[in-house]
Amino acid sequence: EVQLQASGGGLVQAGGSRRLSCEASGFTSDDYAIGWIRQAPGKEREAISCISSTDGTLYYSDSVKDRFTISGDNAKNTVYLQMNSLKPEDTAVYYCAAREGCSRWYQGYDYWGQGTLVTVSS
Repeated sequence: EVQLQASGGGLVQAGGSRRLSCEASGFTSDDYAIGWIRQAPGKEREAISCISSTDGTLYYSDSVKDRFTISGDNAKNTVYLQMNSLKPEDTAVYYCAAREGCSRWYQGYDYWGQGTLVTVSS
């Protein structure tokens, strides 16, 4: 059974940094991708980043490009999202999710972890 656990959310001041973690387990093959999806108040879910374990594909949405960095630690089966230069509009519940390959559409992901709340204050 695929299980994902997101963590690292909290309160951070605008301009600051925060690192989220997603621990993955239960995959029966090495062909999978981990994505980060967020949902801000009053807005639809947005797939903001993804990393593939097989081909190294990386994806960033325009809203986080040049500020966020996705990376993985294979030994720990963990994917990270380093968030820098945070803005109040980054406030959202952040989810990690998995599928066979990266998708730019949040509805394309098959497995989901619990969300972690990131609140960016002015």
